Amino acid sequence: MQMIDERDMKIIEILRENARTPHTEIAARLDVAESTIRNRVRALEEEGVIQQYTVVTDPAKLGYNSVALVGIDVEPEHLLDVAMQMSEFPQVKFVATSAGDHMIMTEVWLEDGGALRSFIAEKIKKLAGVQSVSPTVIMDNWKVRSGHLLP
Repeated sequence: MQMIDERDMKIIEILRENARTPHTEIAARLDVAESTIRNRVRALEEEGVIQQYTVVTDPAKLGYNSVALVGIDVEPEHLLDVAMQMSEFPQVKFVATSAGDHMIMTEVWLEDGGALRSFIAEKIKKLAGVQSVSPTVIMDNWKVRSGHLLP
């Protein structure tokens, strides 16, 4: 894999702010040829540095008024199965295994608090190996960025 240099980092940061930024605009901002940007972006994609382009949405404006971070603890032998099963639910927007307070961390979007309670009781708690579920309802978002943060 090629080393990421300062110019690549600047390209990535511009695309993180707006993934639709034209290569010509990036080139003008960085004072390089458009072909340089096109080639570098292609290389970043091929190397897997840039994995996808995405849209950040407001869950409430899409009808999801209950957004929660849900920590799940499981019997160790069920960890990967539960994580994969959680990934299949359309209400689940993020799944990660963790070495922190909970073995699995998820973000779920539901219509309201009742739907969240039902989802936990009827879906999550019924998965084999689940020992405990700890939801934390998000009240307000102060910073939302897609993808992983840059150093």
